Amino acid sequence: MSLSTNSIFEHKTIDFKTIFTAENLGHILGNQPQVSFKKGAYIYLPDEGAQNIYFLTEGKVKIGTYGIGGKEITKNIFEAGDFFGEAVLFGGESKRRDYALATEKSKAFVISKGGFQVLLQKVPQFTAFLLNTIGERKLELEKRIESLYFKDSRSRIIEFLYNLGNKKGQRIGYEVVIRKSMTHQEIANLTATSRQTVTTVLNELRNRNLITFNRRRFLIRSMETLGNEGLIAG
Repeated sequence: MSLSTNSIFEHKTIDFKTIFTAENLGHILGNQPQVSFKKGAYIYLPDEGAQNIYFLTEGKVKIGTYGIGGKEITKNIFEAGDFFGEAVLFGGESKRRDYALATEKSKAFVISKGGFQVLLQKVPQFTAFLLNTIGERKLELEKRIESLYFKDSRSRIIEFLYNLGNKKGQRIGYEVVIRKSMTHQEIANLTATSRQTVTTVLNELRNRNLITFNRRRFLIRSMETLGNEGLIAG
């Protein structure tokens, strides 16, 4: 059964991330093939020409840059259903400022700037989603910068967990479960802390029965309690 573009986007309250699957995106893009990336492969590097936007349908990609002395700074981590490389659409960017690295075996639709503009014309509702997502990312980045200045390592980690629960968690009663959790190193990269510090904080919260976690999922016992913990810690 084929899907029409209109039927995919007919609900104003639809969660757009749930439709950015290989099947649906392939249909919208005229069965355009996907590009595969091996784990550890760079998708693009700083100072490379910026020409494409990427829709991730499988795997995980880290966006980062290099600071003074070659220090690596992680800006974001994207999973299936996310898009990245959108800076090419704004401000006449001709070169990349960041790098994109596949941290898992990944697949993505690679769309040129011109092709993306055609996509916006074919699916007008996508413009609102695009602007909303970019706005959310800008707000998240501003909050992370504020945390670096005003909060200690423990506070930043707890705040990150709380925000992750709100953004990606599934509420089950008073608890929130995150099905595909980040590694301790990924949390450290995004909170400007060390993996050892993340492990220490997570174990402390688990010992106090505020959270439980394993490689497959992360469970927050109470969002309210965790949020209050973050305020106390700050």
